[in-house]
Amino acid sequence: MASWILLRGLTRESGHWGAFVGQFQAALPGSEVLTLDLPGNGALFTQRSPTRVRDMMEHCRAQLVCRQLTAPYHVLAMSLGAMVAVAWADAYPRELAAQVLINTSMRPFSRFHERLLPANYGTLIRLAVLGGTPEEWEGAVLRLTANDAHPDVTAHWLALGQAHPVSRANALRQLLAASRFHAPARQPNVPTLVLASTKDRLVSVECSRALARQWQCPLRLHPTAGHDLPLDDGPWVAAQVCELLVPERCD
Repeated sequence: MASWILLRGLTRESGHWGAFVGQFQAALPGSEVLTLDLPGNGALFTQRSPTRVRDMMEHCRAQLVCRQLTAPYHVLAMSLGAMVAVAWADAYPRELAAQVLINTSMRPFSRFHERLLPANYGTLIRLAVLGGTPEEWEGAVLRLTANDAHPDVTAHWLALGQAHPVSRANALRQLLAASRFHAPARQPNVPTLVLASTKDRLVSVECSRALARQWQCPLRLHPTAGHDLPLDDGPWVAAQVCELLVPERCD
């Protein structure tokens, strides 16, 4: 049975996958789908977030050992989670059967203004400096990351934040880890698929294009979805994985 490990991004947790977990599982009925939290997020919110992506990766490996899940694993990851996957593929390529990287950005392939589009600076600085209610924060995140209407998502995200609050210190540590991560120049020795949204309003699609070009790996682009591609069109994500990576396991 193939094992798929799902990893979210900065300050996000397993619960933020929402309906996508079920959509992905339905598309790969013969696989086991498991979501992991990075230290400081989700069920691990009381832990101190590492300031190095490599340490986050080692924590994920330890979690799987504790769950008695054996390699090789398939990893599907977004944003900061995708950096964890890349570090994993670089350090332990035999442990990964494949990796899917969604709307991520990494040094040295992308510049700062591509990794965070300038149109968002004002909103983020205002919330960071002046503060904001949880409703304002989650509403802003949803507007920045989703292009489709999701009327029930904000309430769900607020509930996640109340149950597993991410501390400001941990958010800063995760931001530091993401900013200092340096991806290897060489092509990973792991089958890699890059998925991105051409209408991503948070991170430039050029970041994914540069990554796929550098590593000579497949790139699939969604024409309308936002940064949170699994939220805007989870079935499309699952379909790309089935077509390009594991067609023999899909309906």
